[in-house]
Amino acid sequence: MLLIKVKKDLQIDCGKKWQIQKGLYVYVGSAMNNLQKRVCRHLSTRKKLHWHIDYLLKDSIVLSVFIFPDKRKELVFSKELAKHFTGPEGFGSSDLPVKTNLYKIDDPEKLAALLIDLYKIT
Repeated sequence: MLLIKVKKDLQIDCGKKWQIQKGLYVYVGSAMNNLQKRVCRHLSTRKKLHWHIDYLLKDSIVLSVFIFPDKRKELVFSKELAKHFTGPEGFGSSDLPVKTNLYKIDDPEKLAALLIDLYKIT
């Protein structure tokens, strides 16, 4: 998971279009093949734009990275976040039966408690 600060309202157009409001977000991903390489790619400012998250990170800041030992929990984590937060439909979730993998965080304390609970289920 990436904790992201979106510095200003954005319009993302990468085949799909989203209006992303300025604020704090969490992005859920799996990085199934090489976790270290994927995280480094997300943190890099010099990359070819490929995934939805690449377009968002172009104008945002990654504040923190949360790594969970079980890579196969992306769907479980995204569904749990969806119980508490909302996000742009279809963002980063084209391969999962969830509405989004990007959640706008309106209550950071709720997120902190939820992260602790998610660590317990891995």
